[in-house]
Amino acid sequence: MAGTSAEKPNIRQVAQLAGVSHMTVSRVMNDYPHIKEATRNRVLDVIEELGYRPNQAARALATQRNRRIGVLVESAVSFGPMSTLRSVEFAARTAGYAVNSIGLHDGDEVTPQEAIAHLTAQGIDALCVVAPRSSSLATIRKIQIGVPVLVVKPDKDPAFLTISVDQQQGTVLAVDHLVSLGHRDILHLAGPLDWLDARARERAFHARAKEWGIRERPIVVGDWSADFAYDYAKGLRELPEFTAVFAANDDMAVGLVHGLHDRGFSVPDDISVIGFDDISLAAHVLPPLTTVHQNFHSLGVSAVDMLRAAIEEREIPHVTRIPTDLVVRSSTAAPREERR
Repeated sequence: MAGTSAEKPNIRQVAQLAGVSHMTVSRVMNDYPHIKEATRNRVLDVIEELGYRPNQAARALATQRNRRIGVLVESAVSFGPMSTLRSVEFAARTAGYAVNSIGLHDGDEVTPQEAIAHLTAQGIDALCVVAPRSSSLATIRKIQIGVPVLVVKPDKDPAFLTISVDQQQGTVLAVDHLVSLGHRDILHLAGPLDWLDARARERAFHARAKEWGIRERPIVVGDWSADFAYDYAKGLRELPEFTAVFAANDDMAVGLVHGLHDRGFSVPDDISVIGFDDISLAAHVLPPLTTVHQNFHSLGVSAVDMLRAAIEEREIPHVTRIPTDLVVRSSTAAPREERR
């Protein structure tokens, strides 16, 4: 069928119609820097007009890259890790990269070493580690991976590229909101402190509480689950002295509200509750939950941009913290006058 209208367009046809070399077309498709914007747009217009799609096998041979990103996810069923994985998959697919992912779960026999070996055997060009625990990250440090590695974690790390939602900023927004309402005795319901995000929120909470001069109350360490928070609230013998709770994620915040209700306490009249994540149900529980919104879409796009730059040996973007937003709903209010 060669020469007929059924023949697929090729890179040389794109180059001829765009009036450039086939090397320029290749550079445009690989986001090579220093291409004039007018040239880049002209090539992209021709690619769109012809419906040109590159031969991925040939591209891999030519560039020694497979355009494949591996993602290792800790507890992929949880909202934050799953949302991050989905955002990375979307951003990678948009950029012409495939994603191979594997999850680590409590009770699984798969170790970080085995998971990384599984991914590297599939020819990944880079590795993204999502929501790591300090224990798993310590193991990953000992492995010679051989490709660029980005870890989604709150603090910079000399061994890896890093990026995260700004946990400190989000925590400050939560504490400042409660203080602005008049709360001076706030409980922090933390996530498991082996999780780097949970530890970052716990540290930021104590630092901000100290800056405000509010009561230093021991934290309660949860397990991210609504069941834990529900059981904690149901176990309260009487109305506690604290007037507000900052929960480290929305699941625990929702479970806490449920437990307080079943215990006979009112949210926010007796106790204000604020969460972290802004899950889809946060706006629909009763009362609707005040929370900190994490922009997982921006996180995924920035993570993939950094990994592509590392793979393609370009300058790495400097975006390492994604801003958060406070979403105020009905689960927080000023404390009653007699409890101030």
